[in-house]
Amino acid sequence: MTTYLISFPAAAMVIPEGELDTVVEESHAVIREMKEAGVYVFGGGLDTGVPVVRVTADGIVTPGAYSQTAEFDGGLTVIRVGSRAEAERWAAKVAASCRCAQELREFGDDPES
Repeated sequence: MTTYLISFPAAAMVIPEGELDTVVEESHAVIREMKEAGVYVFGGGLDTGVPVVRVTADGIVTPGAYSQTAEFDGGLTVIRVGSRAEAERWAAKVAASCRCAQELREFGDDPES
């Protein structure tokens, strides 16, 4: 089994007026389907109201994100499936429910599992 990250930046999700309730229900339905299929690991939206900080190995905390990830916001879902094709099918379901394309990334092997 391989673990994948399905994600999108907040700006990509443009919900037509009057469709918010439908988008919420459809996206929750996909998560329920993932749970029923046993592929769901974790999901959620990043809280943009909480400031990002960087923490060094010696505990120094610095406000702000790396410049390369400053725009990392929005929603994410982590799934564990048997193939990339299966991950792509789930990403397509998320894309349909959220009304925006999803980025799909594969996690490296976990040496502890």
